[in-house]
Amino acid sequence: MSGVSAVARVAAIDCGTNSLRLLVADVDPAAGRLTDVDRRMEIVRLGQGVDATGRLAPEALDRTLHALAGYAKIIKAASADAVRMVATSATRDAANAADFVRGVEGVLGVPPEVLSGQDEAYLSFTGATAELAAAGGQATAPGGPAAATGGPYLVVDIGGGSTEFVLGDGQPAGHPAARTGLSALSVDIGCVRLTERHLHGDPPSRAEIAAAAADIETALDAVAAAMPAATARTLVGLAGSVTTVAGLALGLAEYDPGRIHHARIPAAQVAEQTRLLLGQTRAERAALGVMHPGRVDVIGGGALVLDHVMHRFRFAEVLVSEHDILDGIAWSLAAGR
Repeated sequence: MSGVSAVARVAAIDCGTNSLRLLVADVDPAAGRLTDVDRRMEIVRLGQGVDATGRLAPEALDRTLHALAGYAKIIKAASADAVRMVATSATRDAANAADFVRGVEGVLGVPPEVLSGQDEAYLSFTGATAELAAAGGQATAPGGPAAATGGPYLVVDIGGGSTEFVLGDGQPAGHPAARTGLSALSVDIGCVRLTERHLHGDPPSRAEIAAAAADIETALDAVAAAMPAATARTLVGLAGSVTTVAGLALGLAEYDPGRIHHARIPAAQVAEQTRLLLGQTRAERAALGVMHPGRVDVIGGGALVLDHVMHRFRFAEVLVSEHDILDGIAWSLAAGR
């Protein structure tokens, strides 16, 4: 699909292993500004069982296509100029990915783009850092003044099936150098995958947690070999596992994206929230005000990834972003990809 110029209304859809998300936004590349028109998320668990079976489950496909039909109505009502849908880890891994592609095209009118891990990482990096780069490295903390931050950035996007790591200096979206100078790696340590492999108890046993941690450390060995992650000045954490941990660390009674976006969470608080989540029963996690029902089963695995990343690469804090691959998709439409 061709790009658009000036201020444009675009629709971005991200279909991950766990969630299906929509962003309709007005994007102004010249001003470096993205304004939400509508932002939604549904937990569809498309990646249900993929790690074990290698196939997308029929009921998971049905859930996803039903939610997508609702999004198609929203896009039409908003009169979006351009639409792009990307699909990530679950559809890279599935033997029957073609069934998913046909279903999406029938509902949305355009096929999904099944991203490589490298492309997924680039879009996540753009979504997370575009506004920081446009603001000259200033991040406005919730309820407070802008605080200095800056590159190099290590963007860590903890998904359901995989986690993306991207290291780069950060350039304004659409800048000719925005895609160059990035080091990226996708590793198979998502919150759903770790839960299905290891975290079976209610709560998980010490042995189960140790097995999940061993998987994470093996993946982080690969990250350390691929890029100098510890040289980053700012760790930016993305996606629902990170934002949920942030909400808990902030003591929020309910999920509040305005409070969570650009919050800075110290490593000690991440470690404490991870310990608490892994020690709670499913019912106890479900009772937490910030917890989305679709994350109750898998949040422990996602928190464990974040905790190990911060400890391994010695980050004192994580800058939490509500803007991620979904925003990167929107920027890509405005910039002509």
